Amino acid sequence: MNLPDFTSISWLFLLTMIFFVIITGRYFLVAGLFYFIFYKWFPAKFETRKINKKKYKKRQFEKEIKWSVLTSLLFSVAGTITAILWQKGYTQVYTKIDLYGWLYLPVSLVIFMLLHETYYYWIHRWMHKPAIFKIVHKVHHDSNIASPFTAFSFHPLEGFLQAIFLPVMLLILPMHYYVIIIQLTIMTFSSVINHLDIDIYPKSKKNILTKWVIGAAHHAQHHKFFKYNYGLYFTFWDKIKKTER
Repeated sequence: MNLPDFTSISWLFLLTMIFFVIITGRYFLVAGLFYFIFYKWFPAKFETRKINKKKYKKRQFEKEIKWSVLTSLLFSVAGTITAILWQKGYTQVYTKIDLYGWLYLPVSLVIFMLLHETYYYWIHRWMHKPAIFKIVHKVHHDSNIASPFTAFSFHPLEGFLQAIFLPVMLLILPMHYYVIIIQLTIMTFSSVINHLDIDIYPKSKKNILTKWVIGAAHHAQHHKFFKYNYGLYFTFWDKIKKTER
């Protein structure tokens, strides 16, 4: 199948808009679903799992959504750039599973997530340097009590740092496009769950989700104290570097 030239002005705009609709739609669907389930439809069932008892700041959701829409636009531009790189043959994205086999599908997902975790942990710690924090990361921390809509609430500079990782990795790491879709879905759900401010994972410290996977209770400590719990998906870097609270 002959594809159109993605570098033409019309296709650049169209691709970016397509990605924007998909990314914002995914954000509103997942964040909105969690918000209505846990805060509107069944709040009484999760009252004991609520982490912070204080009310949200006035107009917090509105501000978070505005920043999140801007972040989604940056992610959309990154998606367009990735599509162009793929069309020109610069990426390692592949479409035939037989090229690397079925076993490589989950292996590539795990490799990507571990590398993403490492990148995010260290860039996150860098963003907490006082001079950098005021410019890059303060917007996200304006949500002292996180909400589902905090998930994509970033300053454009932080949004850029978030967006650039996937295109760069796809230049190096072979990934089937199905795995990319799964990874992006995991990223969205993980980010919303981590900012939910309601702990939905088991409370036992012996449970693997509690010990190694970041949840709302873990990440709420970061928004409260600023200097602990820098991880994205997992807790292992915080454990290794003794930054876990």
